[in-house]
Amino acid sequence: MRSSPLTTHRPLVIASIMASMAMVAIEATIVSTVMPQIASSLGGLHLYSWVFASFLLAQTAMTVVFGKLSDLYGRKPVMFAGIAIFLVGSVLAGFAWSMPAMIAFRLIQGIGAGAIQPVALTIVGDLYPVRERGKVQGYLASVWAVSAVLGPMLGALIVQKLSWAWIFWINIPIGLLAAAGFWFFLREAPSVRRSAIDLVGALLFTVGIAALMIALTEFGIGNTGSALAWALGFGVAAVLFVVQERRAPDPMVSFRLWGARVIATVNGASMLVGMSLIGITTFLPMYVLVVLERSSVVAGLALTMVMLGWPLGATLASRTFHRFGLWRVVFAGSALIPLGALAFALLRPGSSPVLAGVGSFVIGLGFGLLSLSSLILIQESVAISQRGVATASNIFSRNLGSALGATFFGAIFNVGLSRANGGALISEDQLRQLLQGAHGGTGGTAATVSDTAIRAALAGSLQFTFLMMLVVTLGIVVLALVLPRQGLGARAGDAPTKEALPQNLH
Repeated sequence: MRSSPLTTHRPLVIASIMASMAMVAIEATIVSTVMPQIASSLGGLHLYSWVFASFLLAQTAMTVVFGKLSDLYGRKPVMFAGIAIFLVGSVLAGFAWSMPAMIAFRLIQGIGAGAIQPVALTIVGDLYPVRERGKVQGYLASVWAVSAVLGPMLGALIVQKLSWAWIFWINIPIGLLAAAGFWFFLREAPSVRRSAIDLVGALLFTVGIAALMIALTEFGIGNTGSALAWALGFGVAAVLFVVQERRAPDPMVSFRLWGARVIATVNGASMLVGMSLIGITTFLPMYVLVVLERSSVVAGLALTMVMLGWPLGATLASRTFHRFGLWRVVFAGSALIPLGALAFALLRPGSSPVLAGVGSFVIGLGFGLLSLSSLILIQESVAISQRGVATASNIFSRNLGSALGATFFGAIFNVGLSRANGGALISEDQLRQLLQGAHGGTGGTAATVSDTAIRAALAGSLQFTFLMMLVVTLGIVVLALVLPRQGLGARAGDAPTKEALPQNLH
């Protein structure tokens, strides 16, 4: 073990982990709340989406790199590096003088987040045996739920009472306290591994994933030519990366590890979870607001039910997996997700928003069951010397799924919108007016008729999108069914047996 529980104060280390993860989690929601004010202050509204895309791009690209570095040099120094980078990005973002500067500083924040999230979860895996780990990781899941609720309120309060810069600067005391907790209370044995860093592999991986994320983002906003150019760059980087990893003595990404049946299956499910989650957060509020004609508060509550169900599912998984076995918990979570998605597919213009809320809660419950049991599966499927990169692979898969889902469901939505409107695309201004509540108040009967037609087209498009989301979630069930059950049966509750994995993973 890298960390010795005899010399490490585990409760205070967990408090530091929760603080560092809360810093990242709140930032994700608080920026969304105040970004309109920031954009109006800095200008450059056409770059609005890149404030979020740059953070996700950097976080996704660097997750696996930092996971590997934590295996080579220990969790503690990599966590310090992640917190330091995140705080530097936060300080600079508060001083941003333009949208390009804000995008660059958010990218720095994303790099730091790419270290904090996987290494924090890996430290938990190092400190706690599998039967105790579930409860602790359930606590960590609650951090994201609380952040989802507090973030928007905190953002609104800060903008009202202070400058928007403070939404970034509030990270400084949190980050410093977290770093102090790791410094004083986490005792880590010196690393015994002596291995050269695969710098070329790390660079090619980062460049390739960045190119893929940019290609998906550009395609999502309609820049097809630019998207194809970036996709070509991704293809070249991917080929060079494969060649490099096959000849590197200690590759950045072990194809044998990533290709192991347990890890490949669980990561595939995590990618589909990421796709489903971005689909819900993007399109469910739109349906409740425009099609069901409810307030933004009702729309927010319907979506918040996902974050209520998620920690509840994680807590339930932590209390039951040792009794029923990890496979049964994985399958139960996988089955609940399409069940919740079915509620969205059944939504109609006259439906109650309660149906949307119930569907959100059921999906969140499934996400919680699946995410926690999957993380335990992955961490216990590899040797401790590979736990960092294995944990990072799971987080990377979910983040990549979010990027893929944004593009995929965005394309499905646009196709459905054109079909529902007789082949004619509805303009962005028309959608914006409808979302802002412009129901023809200034345009008389003609405007009302137009809004009614657009709302009907939007309902048809969103129903088609929710149907495709149901298909995606069914893929999670298929992957759960092909997950090897050896060592995962009832009352196993521990790791899959080593015989289920390639020998060189141990």
